[in-house]
Amino acid sequence: MNAPAHGSQASLRAANERRVLRAVQEAGALSQAEIARLTGLSPASVSNIVRQLSDARLLTLGWGSSRGRRARSVRLSQAAGVAVGVDFGHSHLRVAVGNLCQEVLAERQVPLDVDASAQDGFAAAVRLLRRALGDVGVRRQDVVALALGVPGPIDATTGAMGSSSILPGWAGVRVAEAFGEHVGMPVLVDNDANLGALGEFTCGAARGRQNIAYIKMSTGVGAGLVIGGRIYHGVGGTAGEIGHMTIDERGRVCRGGNRGCLETYAAAPFLLELLRHWHGPGLTTQRQLELAAAGDVGCQRVIADAGRHVGVAVANLCNLLNPDTVVVGGPFAAAGDLLLDPIRDTVRRHAIASAADQVMIVASELGPRAEVLGALAMAVAAAEPLDRLARRAI
Repeated sequence: MNAPAHGSQASLRAANERRVLRAVQEAGALSQAEIARLTGLSPASVSNIVRQLSDARLLTLGWGSSRGRRARSVRLSQAAGVAVGVDFGHSHLRVAVGNLCQEVLAERQVPLDVDASAQDGFAAAVRLLRRALGDVGVRRQDVVALALGVPGPIDATTGAMGSSSILPGWAGVRVAEAFGEHVGMPVLVDNDANLGALGEFTCGAARGRQNIAYIKMSTGVGAGLVIGGRIYHGVGGTAGEIGHMTIDERGRVCRGGNRGCLETYAAAPFLLELLRHWHGPGLTTQRQLELAAAGDVGCQRVIADAGRHVGVAVANLCNLLNPDTVVVGGPFAAAGDLLLDPIRDTVRRHAIASAADQVMIVASELGPRAEVLGALAMAVAAAEPLDRLARRAI
């Protein structure tokens, strides 16, 4: 039998190194015996790989406990690099820097003018990223992966951002390509609701679940879907646009030209419009929530009615996809059961009994950080420390 080619041996070694790195990354810290069990590699192979990756400064060794006994603990080192998540919103820009175990090292936020162009937004994101990296003494070349979220659909074929009432000047922009030119590296991009779903799935209210819907109630209404542990985009990248689900075919005209879309019953601009006759033109969503919490019956009624309308959409999602968890995010999630109870009641009335009984409907645990932490999770999943090591060796 011929000996395996050197290239095959190198490929096998690299694949085993990746298995070890991924196991440590997902767990945060492991003993070498635990790495062997999780990867299926022999203890001797694990020992050699850990030694080589420690020499390369991708892993670091310390002390921990395994099954009650003191054991060497293996972790990713800071030299393995960092990942970055960026979140563009209606009026904010957030950046989170994390290690490859998704521990947040630095996080910053600044206001963002809704009328800012994409180029202005990208420039602001680069400035904010530099400050966040400076907070923890990390160099730009230590960033191994970057992902960002935008409040609009991304065309799966062209990479262009679709029509968005939230950042209207961004429609048609190839976001990943354009921002990649600003930062000088490949960029991942996704819809903010999808990243909110990923954030809650990874480290929020849907941890340990597999099939979830994240409903973001803000300036618009959108949903992010995680099915079988993976974001579901649909064939063209527009899955989850429930804000344009028809609630009343004779209702008011939506910005998309349809009638009676969910957004015209549950998005912030329409809810505020219902109350401004009583509370004046300066009413904000935050103030509406404060008034509702203080007992203002008009504000409470508007929020509860919005919950019932969202409940119709959630019931349809339950009938169609049978999720185990629905997480409600965005500013209105702060209303708690005032919003959630009408959603739950409507789902019980309109979803088939088995789907309604199985679904858990909860508020976001991550609040306004869900999207940026989802972007960070996406970047961490795409990070390849071994590729960075290879580039250093060139």
